Amino acid sequence: MIHKLAAIFIGSLLIGIGINGFLVPHQLLDGGIVGIALILHYYFSFQTGISMFLLSIPLCVYAWFKERNYFMSSFQGLVVSSFFIDWLAPLQSHFPLPILISSILGGIIIGVGIGVLLRFEASTGGTDLLAHIISKAASINIGLIIFLIDGLVALMAFKTLGARSFIFSVITIFIVGAVTSLFVRNNHRNYLLWRYHI
Repeated sequence: MIHKLAAIFIGSLLIGIGINGFLVPHQLLDGGIVGIALILHYYFSFQTGISMFLLSIPLCVYAWFKERNYFMSSFQGLVVSSFFIDWLAPLQSHFPLPILISSILGGIIIGVGIGVLLRFEASTGGTDLLAHIISKAASINIGLIIFLIDGLVALMAFKTLGARSFIFSVITIFIVGAVTSLFVRNNHRNYLLWRYHI
C-alpha cells in the first residue's frame, strides 16, 4: 500500500510538471479528459486540475456503482493528479523552451508519470473509464475507442487553437502513449490487457 501511494504521489507530480512546465506555455493538449480540461483553461482560464476532476465525476459515480474495482484504482490517482496539476501552475512561466522541445519533454514526463501510476495498478481514470463504458455498451474494442477519443481531442486543438497547436499536440499525445508503453514494458502484456482488452 505504501508503495502504491508513493507511486500515485510521484506519478501525479510528474504529470503536473509535464502539463504546467511544457504544455500550457505553448497551449498544447494531451489526450482525453486532460485535453478537454486544458481547452477550458486556455479559453476560460479555468483551473485545469479542478476541470479534470469535475469532468470525471460522472464517470466516477458510474464506476462506484458498476465498476467498483476500477473506481478504487482510479479515484486516488484522479484526486492527487488534479491537485498537483493546479498546485504546480506557477511552473507555467519557468521553462521558456521552443515549442518542439516542450512538446517532446512534456510528452516524456507525462508518459513516465502515467507509467508510474499504471505500474502500481493506479490511473487518473478519465478517458480509460469512458472508453470502458462505451466499449461495454457498444461492443467496440476499447483500444479503438481510446484512440478515437484522443483523436477528437487533437482535432479540437486544430479547430480551436489552430494548426500549429494541433501538430505539436499530436506529437505530445503520441510520445505520452509511447513512453507509457515503454515504461510499463515489464508488465506490457498486463498493461495491454488492462487498457485495450486484447
